[in-house]
Amino acid sequence: MPKGPPGPPLEQAEPAPARRSRWRWFGPVASVVLFTASLVVLWTVVSEVDAAELRAAFRAASEQQILMALAFTALSYMLLTCYDALALRQLKLQIPYGTTALASFTSYAVSFNLGFPLITAGTVRYWIYSPKGMRASRVASLTVIAGLTFWLGMGLVLGWSLLREPESLAALKGIHPNINRLLGVLALSVVFGYAVWVALGRRSVTVQGWRLELPGFRLTCGQALIGAADVCAGAAVLYWLLPASNPIAYEVFLAVYVFAVMLGVASHAPGGLGVFEATILLALSGLPRESVLGALLLYRLIYYLMPFILALALLGGYEIVRRIRLGRAMMAERDEDGAA
Repeated sequence: MPKGPPGPPLEQAEPAPARRSRWRWFGPVASVVLFTASLVVLWTVVSEVDAAELRAAFRAASEQQILMALAFTALSYMLLTCYDALALRQLKLQIPYGTTALASFTSYAVSFNLGFPLITAGTVRYWIYSPKGMRASRVASLTVIAGLTFWLGMGLVLGWSLLREPESLAALKGIHPNINRLLGVLALSVVFGYAVWVALGRRSVTVQGWRLELPGFRLTCGQALIGAADVCAGAAVLYWLLPASNPIAYEVFLAVYVFAVMLGVASHAPGGLGVFEATILLALSGLPRESVLGALLLYRLIYYLMPFILALALLGGYEIVRRIRLGRAMMAERDEDGAA
């Protein structure tokens, strides 16, 4: 029997007009709550930073280290915009890249610091995409597909690192090289197995009555490569901030970084705060503790805090501009009605 054209990736019946009006307030209120929470978190984080420790970390790092860390941070966040671009392609939606970049950058910068990415990143995306006509169901679909890109990239990088440097990682973590190889094969098997699974036919998942159509083989390969490049760029930020005498190869550090990020995600702490640092310190116990702590502090500042501040400024500016445009449009409509 021939198959009909596929439905939209995420299906849900449109709400009745009364129900729509009843929930119309949810988006603006959620945006205000999220923005307020972001300011509170920002104030808390900044107030807990020890100025003396921060100055010591900056003095210990060279100008080249700082510039390279900033460059790789910019590269990582630029690659994150491709997460949304790939998801929009899967959803067959045409959104200007400027809007995509703003939504992606601000949603990740906020969710990295607040945690709970499905809620925080989804709310920021809805804030920006909804004026372009995107329904909440599509925003939720985009957020899930973007998260899939992240995990595919993590699996690809972890498997490659474990298979490339099993002996060096064994000396670093105290795990037998064969176990590292086994874990590497397992990680790559999951990524490649998923790619083969979606290549064999159109795949979808259903969550509470909503159907999400998964990307096909070609788009999945793009997701894995973009996600892997982003993970490598994020790891490079911290790697460049480590002491110049650091004897650990970048390929070895990649596995350590991925493990630390995964444990941080599992902890549900915003940005993996505490868990990420503890994992890095444990894995790099052969390096001077003070130097690693200084590098971690600079990493938090450059990769998390600075983009977070910029994202809040962009969101504030975006809302001001949007309100001005809405006000002008309303005045223009009144003038037209008066002339009629």
